[in-house]
Amino acid sequence: MLLNWFKDEEGQGMVEYGLIIALIAIVVIVALVALGPKVREIFNKTNDALDAAEATTT
Repeated sequence: MLLNWFKDEEGQGMVEYGLIIALIAIVVIVALVALGPKVREIFNKTNDALDAAEATTT
């Protein structure tokens, strides 16, 4: 009975899905950390351009 319990592979698929989700989460976090400063720079430039446009119209 104990040997049958060790050979039981039920639930193995869920573990594999969990590992895949964890890997995807790590890739997303690394991408956000790597691209974060560039995205911040783009938003800052856009904000500065909008501020400048607002200053010229008022």
